[in-house]
Amino acid sequence: MIQGHRLPYRIAYLMHQPGGRRKQLVFMQLEASMTRIQHLAVSVCVDLHLARTEVCEEIIQLFEQDMLTAWTRSILRPAEICGLLVGSHCGHWDIYSDWNVTLPAVPKPPVQPPAPPPPGAPTARVLFLTDLHWDQAYLPGSDPTCKDPLCCRGGQPRGAGAGFWGTYSRCDLPLHTLENLLQHLAASGPYDMAYWTGDIPAHNVWQQSRADQLYALRTVTALIQKYLGPLPVYPAVGNHESVPVNSFPPPYVSGNQSSAWLYDAMALAWSAWLPPEALATLRLGGFYTLRIQPGLRLVSLNMNFCSETNFWLLINSTDPAGQLQWLVNILQGAEESSEKVHIIGHIPPSHCMRSWGWNYYRIINRYEGTVAGQFFGHTHVDEFEMFYDEETLSRPVGVAFVAPSVTTFVSLNPGYRVYLLDGVYPGSSHMVLDHETFILNLTEANAPGAVPRWQRLYGARETYGFSAAFPADWDQLVRRFQVDERLFQRFWYLMYKGHPPRQPCRDACKVALLCALRTGRAGDPRLCQSLSHELPFHEIQARWRLRQFC
Repeated sequence: MIQGHRLPYRIAYLMHQPGGRRKQLVFMQLEASMTRIQHLAVSVCVDLHLARTEVCEEIIQLFEQDMLTAWTRSILRPAEICGLLVGSHCGHWDIYSDWNVTLPAVPKPPVQPPAPPPPGAPTARVLFLTDLHWDQAYLPGSDPTCKDPLCCRGGQPRGAGAGFWGTYSRCDLPLHTLENLLQHLAASGPYDMAYWTGDIPAHNVWQQSRADQLYALRTVTALIQKYLGPLPVYPAVGNHESVPVNSFPPPYVSGNQSSAWLYDAMALAWSAWLPPEALATLRLGGFYTLRIQPGLRLVSLNMNFCSETNFWLLINSTDPAGQLQWLVNILQGAEESSEKVHIIGHIPPSHCMRSWGWNYYRIINRYEGTVAGQFFGHTHVDEFEMFYDEETLSRPVGVAFVAPSVTTFVSLNPGYRVYLLDGVYPGSSHMVLDHETFILNLTEANAPGAVPRWQRLYGARETYGFSAAFPADWDQLVRRFQVDERLFQRFWYLMYKGHPPRQPCRDACKVALLCALRTGRAGDPRLCQSLSHELPFHEIQARWRLRQFC
């Protein structure tokens, strides 16, 4: 089953294949026949059984106008478009050396290795929520194994129906599960602040409208404000917030096809959490910065400007919205003011287009003494990505934490994360000292007569035997995974929030995953050199592409 948000790109790939399809794609760029284009795309989708006819028709109709506008305004040939959207097996699209951000000529300060806080130093607890994916049509008792990209929305089940609180299948969550989570969080604090990294709507991407997305934004924001009250909440924009999904034109796209309808609504909904200067850049490009504690600044990035599935970047993928250059300026100012910085975003850096990701990696290297934490979501599972010094690729300089989703999609327990930080005091590192993951065990929650019980799944330091949770500790953990099979399998179990796939992760799967943990930027075989004797890098990359990203 092709996931709904991947259907348009899969169709573009298939239309590029030999035997007439490639010529028809060229014709698409030369002719303006919307009807012909729509019929061609639907026929490819239906003929190859990518989805039901109705789903094919609806998703093509939803995507066609924006995608064709991006294609016709781009200067790329069809093979380059396909290479960008689908991968190197479809066409050549090399953007690694195309552009670079400019770093200030100011020398990098001497590196000071992080040290544990002094005894009795204050700490801070950060609630982290990501990938809520509220399905407005979720129906308990309905079919959880349908043929659509998203299920539990109707139809008669052939076996057990969709659970009341959620389902181990290709399903998102009902609103009452999200509300139950927020009720639990209101009683389980205290928290000092919350990071919320997006993806509010469900995965029914073939039938969404702007009104649907705005309703989800306002409803879930209101619930968070209702139950978490005065707690400061700092959001980031997910790839599912827009319609069509992944459609985030840079600010130079104006008029009805711009993202103003979404960013303006976000600024209005989140005005109680963000100051005017942050709301101004949110309205411009979906990113912002503000000081959130003494000595600590937050940067919320719009990671859709790095995404290979954002077809608007076909027009120009060079630092969309100038966001990375803006980030450099923010970090330089923070360095000069002796501030530490947390970066939040939705899509993790290694999932970005190569040139964007390599520039980001370079920025983290330059400002390793300033960037105290990186926090992402998107993959729905519990993982992390290492950053190393660019000179030797051996000294760990940072770690991007990738937290598990609230949603069950696909076949997961609902979950959330709490980070323990070095707290507010002179000289604080503001780094992550530990984190805990909590889940709702659906097997227990959906049992007759049961009540939902959110429970602690694990703590990082306790489980992995850390003395601290600094980048060097996570680097050592990856090395331990290579030789300690029991520890690695424990990580695999926790990665999937206590409900892993039936097929265990061994041999090639393990090598590919260890490589992914070492890779904070895409397409660099040197980061996995110690693993390459077990599996060639091109095979590792092929296994990455098989993973389902959301």
